[in-house]
Amino acid sequence: MWAYESVFYQIYPLGFCGAPFENDGVLTHRIKKVEEWIPHMKRLGINAIYFSPVFESDTHGYNTRDYKKIDVRLGTNEDFKEVCDKLHENGIRVVLDGVFNHVGRGFYQFQDVIKNRENSPYLNWFHINLSGNSGYNDGLWYEGWEGNYDLVKLNLQNNEVVEHILDAVKYWIDTFDIDGLRLDVAYCLDENFVRRLRSFTDSQKQDFFLLGEMLHGDYNRLMNDAMLHSATNYECYKGLYSSFNSMNMFEIIHSLLRQFGPENWTLYKGKHLLSFVDNHDVTRVASILQNDKHLPLIYALCFGMPGIPCVYYGSEWGEKADKSEGDPALRRCFDAPVFNELSEWISRLAEAKKHSAALNYGDFRSVLLTNRQCIFERKTDGERVLVAINADGEPFTAHFDAGCGTAVDLITGQNHDFGGGSELPPYSAYFWKMER
Repeated sequence: MWAYESVFYQIYPLGFCGAPFENDGVLTHRIKKVEEWIPHMKRLGINAIYFSPVFESDTHGYNTRDYKKIDVRLGTNEDFKEVCDKLHENGIRVVLDGVFNHVGRGFYQFQDVIKNRENSPYLNWFHINLSGNSGYNDGLWYEGWEGNYDLVKLNLQNNEVVEHILDAVKYWIDTFDIDGLRLDVAYCLDENFVRRLRSFTDSQKQDFFLLGEMLHGDYNRLMNDAMLHSATNYECYKGLYSSFNSMNMFEIIHSLLRQFGPENWTLYKGKHLLSFVDNHDVTRVASILQNDKHLPLIYALCFGMPGIPCVYYGSEWGEKADKSEGDPALRRCFDAPVFNELSEWISRLAEAKKHSAALNYGDFRSVLLTNRQCIFERKTDGERVLVAINADGEPFTAHFDAGCGTAVDLITGQNHDFGGGSELPPYSAYFWKMER
């Protein structure tokens, strides 16, 4: 599966393109801005992009009006096809946000129910109680996602609804040649729907990738051979920044051992979760880390651990934004990309990750662990890589049995000798590929 050897880049298009929050109905060809950023993505080492919602919606993209129409604030379907073609020409796969749990109030079928009530042919597309009322005083009650009446929950046990969604997915594959879907709030979706979606996409395109937004619980409930290929690794998202802020590497290594360790009971051994240090829903990593010298290190840990790393646009140069400022602050427009020392570091991590079998597919084993340092092994039959992190402001000499005498650092290309202990400078990270 191509996704397991990829480095993803996440763009939230409505924010990235500077679109107004409310859908103003004014056609503006903003989405073509993505094409201007392709050289930046390639320099960064990106070979897959995940677009947050691009289809016509009421406001923020997650309240869909039309599954087959690019949001008028972003441009036309022809504009987006051109963007996807350019990305593909440059070796970048395309994954779209599939928002299938709920739609917006502007969704045609829901508006028909509001107008025609029990006479609407779409009454059973939603969870409706005609004798109740909603927060919008519609004279009927309907289920909204987590009580949000602007997000109208779909009835995914209704075959007409499922067929409507699958028809849209087929359209996206046929028209834009997309390579996968990220399923919004996957943990809420009807499991039979997810099985049917997997079977359908498997039949439409080889190696079509399904990723689910999972926040808690056992990801295997939806991530298995009949459903999703991958899930968002929120458990390790928290562990990554918390381990640095509390100077306690035991936290993240404990999570990684629980998920991928050598014991038989580990949860996700051999699976590929999406790894990230931030995204469009959380505080940017440069704002959440208490020590900015940890910024390169958290990316090294994210790229070195099992999983598929994903970089959120703007964070690769250390952009700051706090969740408390509201979602628009996390999803802002930048006139042009910035490529600085952090970006260069991430590009080196990306090249190391994409071309290392051990980093893409290797088992996980903890080799050395203290509060401020960690060394772990990623190993396949043909390759061993040691990921070493020193989060301390002081140098550290690591003594351990490397199993061989020398290695080459995949990040810098420099040779390393394990004789007499391995010196880790302050705030340093290495991907040591062991030499036989």
